[in-house]
Amino acid sequence: MGERPFKKVLVVGAGPSGLLMALLLAKKGIPVHILEAADQLDGQPRAAHYGSAAIPEFRRAGIVEEIRKRGMILNTMCWRRFEDHSIIAGFKMDTMADVDGEDLRTHCYVLQDLDKLMLDIITSQYGGLISWQHKVLDVGQDADNAWADVQLPDGSTKRYEADYIIGCDGANSQVRRSLFGNEFPGFTWDAQIIATNTYYDFEGKFGFHDANFIIHPEHFFMAAKITQDGLYRVTYGETPGLTREQYLERQPWKYETMLPGHPKPGEYEIINFSPYKMHQRCAPKFRVGRVMLCADAAHICSPWGGLGITGGFVDVGGLYDCLAGIWDGKADDSILEIYSEKRIEKYQQIINPISSENFRRVSDADPATRFERDEFMQLLKKGESDDAFLKNLLMGFMDVRYDFTQHYKDAAKPAGGEATAKAGGGANVGVTEVAVGS
Repeated sequence: MGERPFKKVLVVGAGPSGLLMALLLAKKGIPVHILEAADQLDGQPRAAHYGSAAIPEFRRAGIVEEIRKRGMILNTMCWRRFEDHSIIAGFKMDTMADVDGEDLRTHCYVLQDLDKLMLDIITSQYGGLISWQHKVLDVGQDADNAWADVQLPDGSTKRYEADYIIGCDGANSQVRRSLFGNEFPGFTWDAQIIATNTYYDFEGKFGFHDANFIIHPEHFFMAAKITQDGLYRVTYGETPGLTREQYLERQPWKYETMLPGHPKPGEYEIINFSPYKMHQRCAPKFRVGRVMLCADAAHICSPWGGLGITGGFVDVGGLYDCLAGIWDGKADDSILEIYSEKRIEKYQQIINPISSENFRRVSDADPATRFERDEFMQLLKKGESDDAFLKNLLMGFMDVRYDFTQHYKDAAKPAGGEATAKAGGGANVGVTEVAVGS
């Protein structure tokens, strides 16, 4: 075709969403420049599990096979009682192993390694550009361009221009603040969460599944495998208002109280310890003119269930479809407004309520009666003896997706209006993404 409708995209943030966005754009042939405030990738252990809805994005980014080869597939998930760690309800994802030829089970590959994989491909195969220690101070735009005012490593400032800017710079996004100030509607949970990466033989000694949620009002926790050599993400609740040092002092008591086998120090190895707060927040819009927001820069949620990282990757795929449609002359920039509307809708209708319910479930005040009050757990119990029903239920995870290509010029309109990639219209009551630890 002739001259393209635009020439360049700036991506702010070299985290997982920014790198996936840059990879998709660069693979398409769209010039992309990443601006990152840090001097290198974040090497801290973080998320490792990516739910079904993220897998199609990995596929078209060309990295799904590497994720499977270097990481692993999670296949089992359950909720357990605190007293004896017996199973209340759970499921196997065998029915998701082949959905139209794609394995849509939860994929597991530690995030710092996934980031490095994507960056290496962006720079070595597609000529993508990344500038380290380039801290965005503000963004602006006019009818013809968008720009980012950036602090350089030597402390001076420089303006970078592009046709579009995409804020993938996390929950404290400067891009979002440049658009909306401190406006980030929602709330912060009155709870304290501690995330650890721990070596402990949950599976061999105690028969734990790949991902396990233990329900208790005080000693709730999650234990999910993140590496083949037996490293687990162990995330648990704590008393709010203490210092990091106090949480570290209490950790041995918490582990002895809540983990199977009641281990003492020396019977496990903790390699990462990170207290954090949980939030449910969503930006007023995900698009203002030539500036867009994705993932945590756009919305944040309780990590119990992985809808943060998985939903962020789905944001990226949706915005990529919009920009690719403009690039190919199949859409005009009004499709970016649809991106904002539909992704906010998905947050409000799926990500926010389900991630909130995931936390309420694991921290329930009356665990003994939770099953009787929990429709999702009851549906899982029914699925134990009905594979077709279980598959339909698990396909509900795909409802967080939206097909923006239906808004391309002359695109065939699906009968139901909305399309979700490979979605089976599964029951979505209380559905929780299998991915954990976002």
